[in-house]
Amino acid sequence: QLQLVESGGGLVQPGGSLRLSCAASGVSFDGYAIAWFRQAPGKEREGVSCITSTAASTYYADSVKGRFTISRDNAKNTVYLEMNSLKPEDTALYYCARSPYVYCVGYDKRYYEMNYWGKGTLVTVSS
Repeated sequence: QLQLVESGGGLVQPGGSLRLSCAASGVSFDGYAIAWFRQAPGKEREGVSCITSTAASTYYADSVKGRFTISRDNAKNTVYLEMNSLKPEDTALYYCARSPYVYCVGYDKRYYEMNYWGKGTLVTVSS
């Protein structure tokens, strides 16, 4: 069975850090770009970050640039999102998704092309 499972979310104070993981079972990450999206209550889904199949390139939304870092371990079929200096506006349900492509260009606008999604992990940034 094809499955993506996110983990690592939780409640953190502003300025804190979290590390999200996206693990795949029954489906390979190798050879495909992987992206993180988030959706806050009452807001549209937002592309947060993407990493190409070889990890040669990474992409970030302007709102998280300099604070978030995406990485991947193809041997473990896992992608990570390191989140630092968290802000209340980072509060959202975070999803990972596997792209059908090796590249990330336009991933944030082409979320409908992602062919596998996880169920999400909740990140709450609050004092």
